[in-house]
Amino acid sequence: MIICAKYLMTGDGETVLEGQAVLTGGDGKIKKIAPKEELVQDFPEEEVKDYGEATLLPGLCDMHVHLAYWYSQPDSFNYNEQMITLYALQHAQAAFERGITSVRDMSSYHGVCRSLKLAQEKGFITIPRITHTDTGMCMTGGHACDEVPEVDGPWEVRKEIRKQVRDGAEWVKILTTHRSHIPEFTQEELNAAVDECHRRGIKCGVHAGTNPGIQMCIDAGFDTIEHATFMTVDHAKQMAEKGIAWTPTIMAYTLLYDICKENLEKNAGKPVNDPVMQKEMKDYQYFEPAYKAYRDHFKEFYDTGVTVIAGTDMVMYQSPLLPLPRELQYMVEYGITPVQAIQTATSNPAKVLGVENERGLVKEGLDADLLVVGGELSKDITCLNDVKLVTLGGKRVFEDGIRYVGTGNMFM
Repeated sequence: MIICAKYLMTGDGETVLEGQAVLTGGDGKIKKIAPKEELVQDFPEEEVKDYGEATLLPGLCDMHVHLAYWYSQPDSFNYNEQMITLYALQHAQAAFERGITSVRDMSSYHGVCRSLKLAQEKGFITIPRITHTDTGMCMTGGHACDEVPEVDGPWEVRKEIRKQVRDGAEWVKILTTHRSHIPEFTQEELNAAVDECHRRGIKCGVHAGTNPGIQMCIDAGFDTIEHATFMTVDHAKQMAEKGIAWTPTIMAYTLLYDICKENLEKNAGKPVNDPVMQKEMKDYQYFEPAYKAYRDHFKEFYDTGVTVIAGTDMVMYQSPLLPLPRELQYMVEYGITPVQAIQTATSNPAKVLGVENERGLVKEGLDADLLVVGGELSKDITCLNDVKLVTLGGKRVFEDGIRYVGTGNMFM
């Protein structure tokens, strides 16, 4: 297939070309990039899809998702393993409508992501490429103790990591700090987590939003810090120097701020259907400064050179599924260019995941995971809301409002 659009954004954070088209090969790779006329002449048998005034770019990657996060459902008591898997499948397939072709799941119900990947390999389902942790882990009494294993001491941490790697985890997730400045894990425990992961040849991310927890995670040497809501410029500089990537998840905290504020103003703080949201309402005073921290300091942190990777972290009941276009829009509103924002969801994630030789750029020889959106994306980030085409390994998975779910099958 020859895919044409007026603009081509490579995903490197700088390059936008005009008048170039992409030929996808039968092996699922990008075979050639050249002007449309040249490709049509050299490959006359290929189907041609010309989207005109549109932008062609790499498929997006959401680096912080929870596909099987069912805890916030009002009838969570109905969710057995089969229901949780179906919920995760529906969540994953919705990614294509947002131009997302790969995700990093940062804690879901045990075994679900591994099963989804196996089902994809067997051709049972069509979903984005998944890289995943297992369930994550916290200290005894930690802020996710009702959802993830509780471990205490460096050797319990190491043992749980070994169990999760045995069970198929590709990354490890640690949770420390929550809505206060009191760290949960000790420095010794954090150091042990990083050492065990790196010794086993896998990477690790950590949930940390406040200080001194953020500095402790930097000192431990995690590969990514999730949220880091109240970090400083000095933290960002240290992360840049140590090669630690930052997943800000602006959307998650902004949405929580908006929902809590609306509920307090309109409903006088009455209970809501979402049991998770009901707990979050107690932390309203945290969300307003969190929202302002991103708004006022994102560009300042970005300019230090820290690697930024986009993630959405949506877990609330009826919250938008994988709203990555909105996350990138916040980044632009807070000071960076659309081209730079796209890099946080394309080539930056590929590098952090260690697959930069496979995907993340529109480049000959890489996977044909591609996205076409209407308009000139380099000038208007909201063009991401007009998804025309998504391909995964050169195969159409979403086109003009239709999601393709299998060979020859599709639904509206």
